[in-house]
Amino acid sequence: MFSRAGCLPRVAWTGCRRMGNFTSTTTGTLSSTACVQYVQEVVSQNCVVIFSKTTCPYCKMAKNVFNEIGATYKVIELDEHNDGRRLQEALAQMTGARTVPRVFINGNCIGGGSDTKQLHQQGKLVPLIEQCAPCCTATSSEGSGSGQFESAK
Repeated sequence: MFSRAGCLPRVAWTGCRRMGNFTSTTTGTLSSTACVQYVQEVVSQNCVVIFSKTTCPYCKMAKNVFNEIGATYKVIELDEHNDGRRLQEALAQMTGARTVPRVFINGNCIGGGSDTKQLHQQGKLVPLIEQCAPCCTATSSEGSGSGQFESAK
């Protein structure tokens, strides 16, 4: 389900990777398994999801692409989330890349900011969004982008 350009498929969803005492020293509230479940839930309930950091230029690049085409997207700002470090580790395990942004469309990871921009330049981004399941196209006020996607350009 999570396999697109630049992302590796996951066979078993067993939790976040541990690096030293990383998981035991965080102040967040989600367990290792819960962070993977949270990512899966957010991605399954939203057509476009961007796991981002507020100061990252590649994250801004990805958001700008979706703003340009008028697509609604959900943003999870990892540097403002209590469990941001654990969520980033879960994303690394799920997608094969730890960098941000991690962009998902219709449940599939398409990669990062450069991948998003490249897909748009190749004319492949809009068709991916148009394939979104009806349950994922409802406008959400929490963390969403610039309004409902309109395919007519």
